[in-house]
Amino acid sequence: MQRNAIWLSAVVISAALAIVGAEVDGLRVLHYLFKPLTTLLIAAMVWMATTGHGYRRAVLAGLLLSALGDVFLMLPGDWFAFGLGSFLLAHLCYLRAFRLRGDWFRPIWPVLAYGVVAAAVLACLWPHLPAELKIPVVVYVAALAGMAAQAACVWRQRSGRAAAAAAMGGACFVLSDALLAIDRFAIAIPLASVWVLLSYWAAQWLIGRSVMFLSDTPRG
Repeated sequence: MQRNAIWLSAVVISAALAIVGAEVDGLRVLHYLFKPLTTLLIAAMVWMATTGHGYRRAVLAGLLLSALGDVFLMLPGDWFAFGLGSFLLAHLCYLRAFRLRGDWFRPIWPVLAYGVVAAAVLACLWPHLPAELKIPVVVYVAALAGMAAQAACVWRQRSGRAAAAAAMGGACFVLSDALLAIDRFAIAIPLASVWVLLSYWAAQWLIGRSVMFLSDTPRG
């Protein structure tokens, strides 16, 4: 319990410094330092876990790819496509992890629910997306929705804190990416970086914690 509190405190402090740096121009260096560090702290927690086996490795790969995406998205210049690609691969790693815990997309209602959410987000973004990004964004949104849906399906298939944390993490990721995309391409959201980063690290923390909650060996 004490170790968990230490990890959580470290992540919260690092995330808070990253958010302050994102909001205060004179402290931008804090954002550059602590944004990837926060994700890497969660990755370090997962790396030190002794449970999960294949599930743990897939989640760790997703976190490391996310840290790479963090760097791309905050670099000066237009690195958005590289960040998008990094997070696409991260979601595929998470999808692989959740597949190890249960059957593909069963029951079907989480798939339908996330499909509706994905369609609504795309409908909002579509008129504002540059032509060269439309297909990549569709692919990304499909992977994101599929990842979150699979996590929700696993929660329905098997009870436990690991499945619940992963499902909530998937939902937070959908929220974070929807806010990010809408703010970037469609409608400016007040304090967007605060809401995007809070929901983003909630997602990563919950998915990381799902590894720590495992007490059984995943399939595959």
